[in-house]
Amino acid sequence: MILFWVVAGVLASAAAGLVLSRAGQAAREEPVDPTSAVYRRQLAEIDDLADRGLIAEAERKSAHAEAGRRLLGAADAPVQTWAAGSQGRGFVMAAVVLASAGALGAYVIVGQPGMADAPFTRRLAEWRAADPSSLNPLQLAAVLSRLTRERPNDPEAFYYLAVAEGAAQNPAEAVRAMRHAVQLAPHRADLWELFGQALVAQAGGQVTSEAQQAFREALKRDPKSIAARFHLARAQIDSGDRAAGVAAWRALLADLPADDFRRQPLVEAIAQAEGQPVGKAALPEAQLAMIQGMVQGLAEKLSSSPDDPEGWVRLVRAYAVLGEAAKRDEALRQARQRYAGKPETLAQLDAAARAEPMR
Repeated sequence: MILFWVVAGVLASAAAGLVLSRAGQAAREEPVDPTSAVYRRQLAEIDDLADRGLIAEAERKSAHAEAGRRLLGAADAPVQTWAAGSQGRGFVMAAVVLASAGALGAYVIVGQPGMADAPFTRRLAEWRAADPSSLNPLQLAAVLSRLTRERPNDPEAFYYLAVAEGAAQNPAEAVRAMRHAVQLAPHRADLWELFGQALVAQAGGQVTSEAQQAFREALKRDPKSIAARFHLARAQIDSGDRAAGVAAWRALLADLPADDFRRQPLVEAIAQAEGQPVGKAALPEAQLAMIQGMVQGLAEKLSSSPDDPEGWVRLVRAYAVLGEAAKRDEALRQARQRYAGKPETLAQLDAAARAEPMR
């Protein structure tokens, strides 16, 4: 490692010396004033235009006189030259050498030049040997990704990889893993169900047509699939068929056991769909945290990929429903500035900002 920095410093000094040498050589060359050549060429062009009959003789004489006056003025003007002293170049070269030497010295003193690199394969082996509960989602996803390479025909491995990728806020990889899982075991309803949920997460909470198809496949294999029934009903409501969607949600609520933790969020969803007041405080803490996490994930996604008008509309509406007025207004300001020339998008943003907050 030390050898690398020594070579890098020498190369940097050599490059600086080459630049300064060429600059000094240019400064020592006899300065050439191109002004006279420009006016002489202009005189020749005037004569050529007149010979071809493109300008009259009177215009030729006038242009000739003007160009001649400029040529005489340029010839009498002193030539402005620039020269660089050798002392300045020596100072710059010394500064480059000292900077390189100083950087190397600081690395030797502060850094750890003798510390060996930790290859990814070695870290991966350490993660595989560790207790899975001690790993963060990214590390666990890396371990499971390697496991799927070793067991490419195991749908269970891809299932857990999708769960880990989702926890690592990487919905695209979760979708890819679940797409492979349902290809390996298309008869399993739980795989189709998680595939649909991964697609919903990737779309920022929107139940896309592909997600709806995945949930329908889950229902074919398990008519009691709770997640599939919930999201398909929500898709009906989002498409404008609120009555059918709410009826499906009520049927789902009737099938849930009294002590099922999903009853309360479903009751809140039904109330919100019917325009009834929804209490944010009534939401379970875990459910509220999940919702806030999804909204934060959408905000981060728009920060890195802002060209998504539907995403901005969803973000503004989410902040409005959560009662976070300051974040709603800031998101609305950014979106209105980005889509100032799109009246339809602006109307959707304004409507989203007027969404009633949970009370």
